[in-house]
Amino acid sequence: MSTQESSQPKSINTDEAETNYELIVTNEPVMKTAIDILTRFSVTKKLVLKAYSDTIPNAVAIANIITENILKGNSRIEKILLGSDITEEGMISNIQIFLLKD
Repeated sequence: MSTQESSQPKSINTDEAETNYELIVTNEPVMKTAIDILTRFSVTKKLVLKAYSDTIPNAVAIANIITENILKGNSRIEKILLGSDITEEGMISNIQIFLLKD
């Protein structure tokens, strides 16, 4: 299964992603990223977490922290898309987690 990001490299410009209410998950501490999401939820009610390869567990942890702890009862996971891309380096798995703030 392939997603639209198949032609994009692993290092994606997060400034460009921010304008589309998307957040590329990196190896930053998950609590720092969860707090960043709170500020983004002040301007939008929908946010997409995108993660590739080794950062997928971080994206799942961040989504759980937001929906089960910080905004429990006021947010939810709308859907999760899984995919993989084939590059010169081999197959790279990816995930998109759609978060909604009620």
